[in-house]
Amino acid sequence: MKRFNITLAAAAMIMANALPSSACTNFIVTRGASTDSSVMVSYAADSHQLYGCLYHYMPSRRAARTMPVYEWDTGRYIGDIAQAAQTYTTVGNMNEHSLIITETTFGGRHELENPDGGIDYGSLIYITLQRARTAREAIRIIVDLADTYGYCSSGESFTIADPDEAWIMELIGRGKQGKGIVWVARRIPDGYVSAHANQARITTFPKDDPENCLYSDDVVELARSMGWYEGTDEDFSFADAYAPLDFSAMRGCEARVWSFFRTVADDMDKYVDYAMGHNPDNRMPLWVKPRTKVSPKMVFDAMRDHYEGTPMDMTTDLGAGGHGLPYRWRPMNFEVDGVEYCNERATATQQTGFWLVGQARKGKTGILWFGVDDAATSCLTPIYCNSTEVAECIAEDNGSMLDYSPTSAFWIFNRVANFAYLRYDLIAADVRKSIDQWENDKLSQVARIDAAAAAMSPAKARKYLTEYSVNTAQQLFDRWVELDRYLLVKYIDGNVKGENADGFIDNGNGRDIPGKIEWPGYNEKWKRAVAADNGKVLRVVK
Repeated sequence: MKRFNITLAAAAMIMANALPSSACTNFIVTRGASTDSSVMVSYAADSHQLYGCLYHYMPSRRAARTMPVYEWDTGRYIGDIAQAAQTYTTVGNMNEHSLIITETTFGGRHELENPDGGIDYGSLIYITLQRARTAREAIRIIVDLADTYGYCSSGESFTIADPDEAWIMELIGRGKQGKGIVWVARRIPDGYVSAHANQARITTFPKDDPENCLYSDDVVELARSMGWYEGTDEDFSFADAYAPLDFSAMRGCEARVWSFFRTVADDMDKYVDYAMGHNPDNRMPLWVKPRTKVSPKMVFDAMRDHYEGTPMDMTTDLGAGGHGLPYRWRPMNFEVDGVEYCNERATATQQTGFWLVGQARKGKTGILWFGVDDAATSCLTPIYCNSTEVAECIAEDNGSMLDYSPTSAFWIFNRVANFAYLRYDLIAADVRKSIDQWENDKLSQVARIDAAAAAMSPAKARKYLTEYSVNTAQQLFDRWVELDRYLLVKYIDGNVKGENADGFIDNGNGRDIPGKIEWPGYNEKWKRAVAADNGKVLRVVK
């Protein structure tokens, strides 16, 4: 998954070797729940074949009457659709009106997939961003596009947000039962937070509250016709009918939602058995009230979660190795003596292509905080949503998963991350220090940048915000190039070079020979495991 160009025509070549981005995470914060009255949406686009870059679309003055659609995950040409009379600038998953659309794939009933459909979930997102100004308008356009041209993907949860409100929309195709989608959309109450992570989360929903809940006319009837539901309309649960829970849905998906909820809200530990896949009857609510207002930095850091402090903490068991690595290489499950076990799937993961936190701010230009690669070892940089250009380091045509580029942010962040994975307990702390310094500094700059832009004409303000976005992203890239060099010098060959306020310590002879080197070794759990496994051979005989 490399790029989304000004038209979708280029996508076929780019997506030809990509797998679906079906392991993503969305956190959602409403205006009343945020410290700065913004609506915030986070998104991690996770795939082992996804190249991290910032998609950018600028409207054409001479738009064609039709446009081709290529399946976002595979590059397969699907067909042509009518072009809109008016389109809007988009950067990533946000447009110039601060509309944000993100997704996580829940899959659901395979019987409802229709490969002959004329539009897929990825195209629905980016085409709708080009055409809609508000969340409610986006819901209508998504439904119109899917029902007009047919839907060819599996079940999806969409987050759709604007400066006023945030919605979760869950949809799935009709399979052979007809063209288009069955769906339900619920507005998250102001003052609450919500989330989804590859599992449908809308259960029962009101049928007589169009201000807060919208749905397709046949959403219940289709489930009945397929034999998936027999009860009353009032008791109908979308998630139970179209995406029934199993162990992996709870442990690999809902657990990420639970971990976010417990970070910002009280009394969430009562759902730990559900998150661990042991009690499907103890289902979490769709949204929760946070204990305090949620800041942008809190959302940034929530995307870096590895279940620290929970029974699923990925840094403490033997699988973390001798340096507390919070990652488990794929596959997700493994078998020992006929018993199947799972590796955890946390919010932060090594195979992230890009990630973001969109801020829709009423009365102000929206900001897309954008990053590439693993959220735990990467930074977000502010991109104003009306930007007319993209920095070279995050541009769509700079490198790919098969083409290393020395000027690409994706590749420099991967260099740092993969080095940190070798001795995570040591190196990641230095990386996190750089992350926090950068993000806190940029968050403090926003008010000044906003004020400067507000004093300009719209055209000058857009140029100013574009230049700031481009230059800041490039500064981040340059800083990470320096960090990469620093980490290699400090940690080469299993050593840790001593430092003081002036830099690395030499031996005082003026020849740049290290004067202090430490060997921290491995953690206690690793040492005991090695002793138990091979102590007879390794034991030192006095």
